[in-house]
Formats: sequence, C-alpha cells, structure tokens
Amino acid sequence: MGSSPEPGSTPTHPAQPILDDLLSALRSRLDAAHATRERVNSLLEAVLAVGRDLDLDQVLHHIVESAVELVDAEYGALGVIGDDRRLSRFIPVGLTQEQIERIGPLPRGLGLLGELIRHPEPLRLTEISDHPSSYGLPAHHPPMHSFLGVPIRIRGKVFGNLYLTEKRGGTGFDAEDETVVSTLAVAAGVAIDNAWLYTMARLRERWLAASAEVTSLLLSGSSQQEVLDLLIARSADIAGADLTVVALPVRDGSSLEVRVAVGTDADVHRGLVLPREGSFMGAALEAGGLVTSVDVQRDPRITAGPPRWAGLGPAVAVPIGTVAGGVRGVLLMARASGRPVFGPEESAPLAGFAGQAALAMELAERRRDSEQVALLEERDRIARDLHDLAIQRLFATGMTLQGATRFIDHPEASDRVLRAIDDLDETVRTIRSSIFGLRARERGPAARGLRSRVAGAVDRAAAGLGFTPVLRMEGLLDARVPLPVADDVVAVLEEALSNTVRHAHARRVGVALSAGRELNLTVADDGVGLPAGGPRSGLANLAERAKRLGGTFRAGAGPDGGTRLVWQVPLPPPEQPTRSG
Repeated sequence: MGSSPEPGSTPTHPAQPILDDLLSALRSRLDAAHATRERVNSLLEAVLAVGRDLDLDQVLHHIVESAVELVDAEYGALGVIGDDRRLSRFIPVGLTQEQIERIGPLPRGLGLLGELIRHPEPLRLTEISDHPSSYGLPAHHPPMHSFLGVPIRIRGKVFGNLYLTEKRGGTGFDAEDETVVSTLAVAAGVAIDNAWLYTMARLRERWLAASAEVTSLLLSGSSQQEVLDLLIARSADIAGADLTVVALPVRDGSSLEVRVAVGTDADVHRGLVLPREGSFMGAALEAGGLVTSVDVQRDPRITAGPPRWAGLGPAVAVPIGTVAGGVRGVLLMARASGRPVFGPEESAPLAGFAGQAALAMELAERRRDSEQVALLEERDRIARDLHDLAIQRLFATGMTLQGATRFIDHPEASDRVLRAIDDLDETVRTIRSSIFGLRARERGPAARGLRSRVAGAVDRAAAGLGFTPVLRMEGLLDARVPLPVADDVVAVLEEALSNTVRHAHARRVGVALSAGRELNLTVADDGVGLPAGGPRSGLANLAERAKRLGGTFRAGAGPDGGTRLVWQVPLPPPEQPTRSG
C-alpha cells in the first residue's frame, strides 16, 4: 500500500522544477527586452540630440558625448580626416584640459588611429597594445585597454572616425556596443552633413554681404587704405584667421614687403621683407592662384631666410592681381597652431576678395593719376597767370618807380623808393622760381630741381600710404638751396615718409618745405606717435645729417597727436642784386 503524505505538508508536483526554470528564463528575457528597450530609447534620444544642433562644432562634440554614454566608455574622441589622409581635427571627451595640455599635441592619425583611416571598418579590441599598429601611449596619457572604433560616412565618403576606449567595469566592448555605435555613426553622418550645409550657407551669406559692403565703399570713392582695411577686417573675421597680411612687391620684384598686418603679432610681421623665391607667399605668386598649408612654420616651400610665422599653423595665400594680368601683391591668412586647416569652402571666396583688393588699388591709382593731371594743369594755369599778369605788372611798376626817382629831391625819399625797387626785383625772382617749380616735370633738366624731387618723393610715398600727403613749398628752393643740401633734404624726407608708411598707421600726413635764412622741413602725421623706448636708429641718421650741415633736428608729438619731425639747416646768404646808377 502506498504511503499517504503527512498531515500539514504541501504536495510537490513532478512538473514544478520545469515551471521554475521556464519562469526564470522568461524573467531573464523580459529583463533583457527591457534593457534593450531602454538602450534603444537611449539611442533614439542620442540621435535626436546630435541632430538638433546646426552649429558644426557642437554637433561633433555631442556625437562623442552620446557615444561615450551609450556604451558606458571612460573616454571618447572624434577625428576628422583631412585632405592629406591625416586627422585635421580631434575632439576628445573624458580628459580634462590639464590632461590634454600635459599629453601634448593632439593625434594626427598614425598608429592605431590611422588603422581606421586606412581600413574604414569597425574595429573592436580587448587590449589596445596587442594590435600590430599600436605605437603605445604618449607620456602623461591615462592607461587605456579596450577599444572600439567606427567610421562616420557622409554621402558614401568617410568624414572621420569615432574612437571609444576603456569600457567601464573592466569588460571589453561587445557586438551589441559595436551595433549601437555604428547606428549612431549613421545618424551622426546625416547630422554632420546638415550642419555642414548650414554652415556653408551662412558662410556664403557673410561673404556676399562683405563683398557688397566693399563694392559700396569702392563706388563711394574711398581711399585705397580704407578699402584695404575693410577687406582685411571682413575676410579675417569670416575666415576665422588669427593673422592677416598683405605684402606688396619691392625693389625689382624679387622681394615682398608686408605693408598691412592685422591680428596676432601684427607689429612683428608689419614691414617684414620676404624673398619671392623660397617663401610661402612667393609660392602663391608662382602658382598664380590660391595655395594652402597645414603648417606654415614647417611648409616645405619655405626654403629661404630665418624661421618665421612663430605660433601659426594652417595658412592660405592668394595673389592680388591686376585687370591687365599683372600682380600687385599677396593676401595671406593664418590660424594659430593646432587650429583647423582652411577648407576649400572657406578659402575659395578669398580669390574673389583678392580681386576686389586689386580693383581697389587700381581705382586708387587711376584716381591719383587723374588728380595729378588736374594738379599739373592747374599749375600750368597758375604759372601762365603769374608770368603774363603778375610779373609784367611788377616789372612795369618797378620801371615807373625807377623813372620817378629823377624827380625826387629828398635823399631819404629817394632811398626808400630805390629799396622798394629792389624789393620788386626780389619779388620777381621769387615768382619766376615758383613758375619754374610749377612747370617742373619728372623728365628733363627741371627734374633735378629740389621742388620736383620733393614732389616725386611725396608721390612715391602715396602708394604705400594709400593717400597723397599734403605738400606745401615756399621760397626760392631751386635757386637758394645748394645741390649737396638738396640731396640731404630729399634723403631726410624719404626716410621720414618711409617710417610713416611702416609704423604710423596715419590717415593724414603733411609735408612743409621752406627756404629763407634756413631750410625748414616739417613732416607731421596723425598716427600712433613715437613708441616709448622704441628703436631710434632712423631718427639718429636724420639728426646726424642736420648736425653735419650745422643744423638741428627735433622729433616728438604733434599738437594734435601723432608725430612731428622738424629738420632745419642754415642756407648761404642770397646774392645782393646790383643796380646801375
């Protein structure tokens, strides 16, 4: 007979263990499904987050942050691939700024990071050091073991790579992590493409607005310097350049001198003379178009001169041409070392802007030529009027007075009349000298006159200043000033104007030259003034010239600011006129 269960005990069904296992498996699957649903929701939220922004820098940063959070990684980064198949940008997440500075320069895409550039397929490693492409980590770099890398594609082209390291918990990344990050990479490609298109549209809009502003300034008749200043300011702002310079050919065209510099260490670069052969800007002239550099300090095209462009990295240069096909100069823009290189979309509009700079220079030159023609015509008219009217009347008055002296009996009155006749003779000589100066040209014997030489020096300085200085000349400059003194005063004027062009940043310059008992030359501007404690070798040369001739030289601030140079030397006494009795 079978035994019966004891009173108070629960009977055990034979299928109970199987039911428990089924319930446990079902619970595990439900937990997995719940975890998967949460991960899918997190992935969707990440996709929405990276697609919400239109600023490219923010989009790239959000992509890395989302990837790190989705796979529970300690560190993450996004590397953007440049035209040279190296990393042009590197956006790290998980490292402090202090750690980044201690590690040193950001990766360029060598070693393991370059493996994804060479083979753009997902790469998952349990131990980084085991991979044959691993070079090891640089000094001060935190330890990293597990690794997951996934490429980001935009319209079929690899834009960059997502790098994730150090899965939390000590475990490696699994296949599900790879699937999640690969899915995020697809959405990231779309978000980056949208942000890039938006950025380019905004960039084109800003270039068009700047171009319209420059065109308006050109049509308004503004000076060359004003147009160049606006061109440089707008192009530097839009392109995000840390330094912008304009260099013009000097001497026989074998060198370039930086005439305008704005931005980082502008004072260091302004006035810099570079050889055409063996310089980066010279390479733009030789190429006849736009050239770019990843690192202008170490560009292989720079082979001449000492090291330059300290602290700068990516650069772009474009020639400033002429309507006739010649070259007026070079526009160069550079960013600080470590910043992104100039992309084609950023640098392409510079060619059009350089064309506008050339147009500004050509219009200013045509305007100067027109003003010079009008000035010469006006000088001819004044010379004719002085000769035909003033001199003839003065001469007639002198003859009348000289004829009247025979009727004057009082000796004192007769002497006064004779002195008046002498004054009229001196006045006639002065006017004739003025006529000679007014009619002087750059060719012929008159070109050796001091007036013509001074006018030529002022005209030459106008090209560098962007405007014509105000020139005032008085006295018998061509008749009273000996040739050695004239040579000195022209040299002094050229040195003073050259300093003004290079250092003053002036909007107005005035030159005054007069001859009496002394020869007085004054050059004044409204620029930045003389720097305190700055080099004075050029001024010392001017003072030495004055001292050698027994004169004086003063340099200081003008009454309204700027700089005022006064150079004075004595002149020999004029020859006394002889009078027949």
